[in-house]
Amino acid sequence: ISKGPGNSKSAKSTAVPLGPPVYLDLVYIPNHSNSKNVDVEFFKRVRSSYYVVSGNNSAAEEPSRAVLDSLLEGKTQWESNMQVTLIPTHDSEVMREWYQETHEKQQELNIMVLASSSTVVMQDESFPACKIEL
Repeated sequence: ISKGPGNSKSAKSTAVPLGPPVYLDLVYIPNHSNSKNVDVEFFKRVRSSYYVVSGNNSAAEEPSRAVLDSLLEGKTQWESNMQVTLIPTHDSEVMREWYQETHEKQQELNIMVLASSSTVVMQDESFPACKIEL
C-alpha cells in the first residue's frame, strides 16, 4: 500500500502478517483497543493467555465494543479452548455492558475478565492495578 500525493489507501491493511498463529503469554491491545487497529483476524492469529485492554475515554467509546466482540469471534477459531484472561485497565460502561451481555459466551470460550480492585500509590499518584502471575 502506497501513501503519497494522489494515492489513496485502496485495501484494508492488517496489523498481523499472514502465517500460522502466534502464541504469547501477555498481549497489550494497541491504541486504546480501537477497532481500526484490532479486528477478528488479530485474535485469530495473536493468541494469548492474557490480553490487557486499555481505554478510558467514554466519548470515544474506548475500549471499542467491536474489539471485545472480535475477541469472542476470533477465539472460536482456536483449536484449543485454552484459558484467556482479559485485563481492562479502566472500568468503563462499554466493558460492563459487554461483560453482562456476553457472559455466557465468555464462559463457553473459557474467557475470564479481571476486575481491577487494587490501587497502587506511588508518591503523589494512585492508579488501579491488578497482579498477574505467569
